[in-house]
Amino acid sequence: MIVYGRNAVHEALRGRRTVGQVWATSGASREPWLAATGALVTLERAEEISRRAGSDGHQGICAEVSDFRYDDADALLRDERGLIVALDQVQDPQNLGAICRSAECAGAAGVVLPERRSAEVTAAVCKASAGAVEHLPLARVRNLADFLIMAKARGFWCYGASATGALDYRRVDLTGPVILVLGSEGAGLRPRVAAACDALIALPLRGQIGSLSVAAAAAVLLYAAAAARE
Repeated sequence: MIVYGRNAVHEALRGRRTVGQVWATSGASREPWLAATGALVTLERAEEISRRAGSDGHQGICAEVSDFRYDDADALLRDERGLIVALDQVQDPQNLGAICRSAECAGAAGVVLPERRSAEVTAAVCKASAGAVEHLPLARVRNLADFLIMAKARGFWCYGASATGALDYRRVDLTGPVILVLGSEGAGLRPRVAAACDALIALPLRGQIGSLSVAAAAAVLLYAAAAARE
């Protein structure tokens, strides 16, 4: 995989994956953190980095890294106070990356994705997450509803975010083992996934727009959970 963007490359060099060659423009090659890593850097023009990255949003740097390795979903359930995000068919790479960034910054134990009809960790997701995917466990499951049922048997509370949710998100207990379940950008939670949740919660909307983006909703809920745990 070729990752691109200064944050994405920086965190790849600090993370679990093996980083091979790094290509950078003369300007990007002078980043202090890049010299500190001891990475082998080849100078190239911006046009050539765009070709390697498949994007013009590379900020003058890209790197070849080993394939992304997903974690074991069952392992995420071993944390007795774990905070997990489960995404039901979120297919936009920018949203997945933004959610992973919020989850990592808020101290979540990880993110769970269904194997089908979901965005995967690509270079675009790495860039959108500002490199957070290099440090945050991500797991894939065959059936998300079954995973939630299993999690509840392990003592987790599952709260699904829904515009039609009956509960204000501020009125639920987010201090224990919790899974925050968010649906796709258009359809929201699928019926069986929603039914597997203990409760559906909503964020109050006081403006003229009818909904938040899934990434914005995830950030609000993650930091509400983080604040409740302090």
